[in-house]
Amino acid sequence: MIEYVTSTNIDDRVLARAARILRDGALVALPTDSSWSLVCSLRSRDGIKKLRRLSGQRDERLFTMLCSSISQFGELCSLDNSRFRLINRLSPGPYVFILRTLLGTEKTLDIRRHEAGVRIPGHPVPFALIDALGHPLYSITAKRSMLKGGEEDEVLPEDALPPIPEEDLFEGGWELEEIEGLDLVLDDGQERERVFSTILDLSGDEVWLIRPGAGPWPV
Repeated sequence: MIEYVTSTNIDDRVLARAARILRDGALVALPTDSSWSLVCSLRSRDGIKKLRRLSGQRDERLFTMLCSSISQFGELCSLDNSRFRLINRLSPGPYVFILRTLLGTEKTLDIRRHEAGVRIPGHPVPFALIDALGHPLYSITAKRSMLKGGEEDEVLPEDALPPIPEEDLFEGGWELEEIEGLDLVLDDGQERERVFSTILDLSGDEVWLIRPGAGPWPV
C-alpha cells in the first residue's frame, strides 16, 4: 500500500497507477507543504463518499480542492482580478483560499455552502499527481483519529472552524498505512512538520484570516 517516490523525479508508472485508482474511487495519502493529506479524485463520487466516510465529517469546510494552476480555480470558483493577484502572489504555497463556488462545483461535490477551499500545494508530489490525473483532487488533512480506535472528532457549532490538535497530525508516511480504507500512500521518505496551512477567506469584500498556519499573513 505504500509507494516510495523521489520528489524531484517521480516514476511515471507510479503516477499513472495512482491516477488510475483515483479515477476508480480510491483514496491516496500524500505529503504537502504543510502536513499529510488524504485525497480522492474531484470527479469521483465514490471517492468523495469514501473520503467523507473516512473523515467522519460531512462539513465541507474541512475539505480542500487541490489544484495545479490558478486556471483550475476559475473552473470551480468565482475569481476576479484582485483575488487572482493575491492568490498568484501566494501560490504555490501552504495557503487555502475560501472562494465563492460556481453552481457546477456545488452540484459535483453535493455541498450545502456557496464557498469552498482551494489550494495550489507547494510540494511536487501532489502537483505531479494532479497533472497525471488531469483534474483537481479533493482532500482532507490526515489525522490520527482516523486510525482504528482513534477518538471521534468533536461536532462543533455551525459557525466554528473545527481545530485539529498538532499531536493528531502525522510525521512519517508509514504511520498512515493503518488508516482503514486507504488504498495507497505516496511517500517521499521525508517526515513532515506537524503544521497547518493558512486559511484565508476571500469570499467577501475583505480578506479574513480564518486560521494561521505555515504561510505568513499578512505579507
